[in-house]
Amino acid sequence: MTRDGLTRSVIAVDGGGSTCRLVLDGPGGRYLAERGSANVSSDFAAALGEIRTGLAALAAQAGTDLAGLADVPAYVGLAGVTGPAKAEAVRAALPLARVRVEDDRRSALRGALGAHDGAIAHFGTGSFFALQSGAELRLAGGWGSRLGDEGSGYWVVRSALTETLASVDGLIAPSPLTEALLAAYGSAAEIVARVAVETPRETARLAPEVAAAAAAGDPVGARILQEGADHIALTLARMGWRDGMDLCLTGGFGPSYRDFLPDGLAEALVEPAGAPIDGAVALARAFAAEAAP
Repeated sequence: MTRDGLTRSVIAVDGGGSTCRLVLDGPGGRYLAERGSANVSSDFAAALGEIRTGLAALAAQAGTDLAGLADVPAYVGLAGVTGPAKAEAVRAALPLARVRVEDDRRSALRGALGAHDGAIAHFGTGSFFALQSGAELRLAGGWGSRLGDEGSGYWVVRSALTETLASVDGLIAPSPLTEALLAAYGSAAEIVARVAVETPRETARLAPEVAAAAAAGDPVGARILQEGADHIALTLARMGWRDGMDLCLTGGFGPSYRDFLPDGLAEALVEPAGAPIDGAVALARAFAAEAAP
């Protein structure tokens, strides 16, 4: 890519608890890099390492190096950016001169809905909500697995493992799901030992199995997903969602709640117009326009 092409390019980063996607978008084309988890609250150093490696990959694809990207306007939306101090720490650690750092909720919303009124309920390794109505933007969740992430892939598996231990204690009847989880881990003691050292991403790997069990009528799985769907309905009501607004279930686990939502929300569901990285590119373009001399 020529220097003039880089001048008119933007960098976009969408970093979540499982995957970090990076794009260099400009007249010379669009280059994409994909890396691992980039949650800056869970592991700041590892997240920044993934981003830097991704930026280096973009630079190589564009025929330059990291120094060549330094002046390209960039928008970085990351899981774990819990406030201005964390955003500034990320900004200072990046090899970029013109960069806006925010949490990953805004880019997910822009990617899914563009400028249209509506809301997203996002469930990957973690979870969050975002709602826009005219000029108003409301955000909720995204506080991490220790204090939130209700309905997320991690939360679903943790809930299923809690129920599995309850079945071992004879407090609830075992189900095909609890028996499968007990067999997968080997014993109650192994569940406790492994979950204690697993990352949220590692625990969340079994979320599809919980969703499949729920869809097949497993009582434990269905109860967990219904609790997650109830959380969606309550949170959106508190945020100001109303009939007539679109709703997108985003993230790798989000669509699993489709059949558990109340009728009003189920009827409002639309497919996302784009992915979070598409939203990050749009926000990068907006930032570049603001920052232009």
